[in-house]
Amino acid sequence: MYKNNKGILFWITGFSGSGKTQLAKKIYPSIKKKYGPTVLFSGDDIRKIFNLKGYTYKERHDTVMKYCKLAKFVTNQNVNVIFAVIGMMDKIRHWNRKNIKNYVEIYIKSDLKLVMSKKKKKIYKKKTKNVVGLDIKAEHPKKPHIILKNNFKKKIETYAKELQSKIDKHLN
Repeated sequence: MYKNNKGILFWITGFSGSGKTQLAKKIYPSIKKKYGPTVLFSGDDIRKIFNLKGYTYKERHDTVMKYCKLAKFVTNQNVNVIFAVIGMMDKIRHWNRKNIKNYVEIYIKSDLKLVMSKKKKKIYKKKTKNVVGLDIKAEHPKKPHIILKNNFKKKIETYAKELQSKIDKHLN
């Protein structure tokens, strides 16, 4: 199923505050050890690096397409990419499935009200606009390769071990 001459894109998607980046950081050492050279990107980090400020649906789409093209470029060089990004758009995931040979879609499924109650992210304040799940309709993955339900009742390390196990099962 997976081509050896290409890296793997681990596309971790879910609501802001669902734990995507924390999980990505936790699984990074294991992915690197088991599957080879790996880089980790988060949507927040890439936005800061390139000073990407737009948050409307169209601006988000255009920004995330840039992430996808970057991921394709890197995976084509036989380097794995872990990308933690909201990316809750069907068109984006479809593009990844069509254009990236080794694509693993991981959905961190969390209840939005629960995420908001954790108050981890400032974007859920009432004054913020263009928030996925509030102003912008979230397009939840219909058939992700892996679903990890995060109800925030376990330590992040426990969720990371569960996720790594699901990844290994999926790839082997």
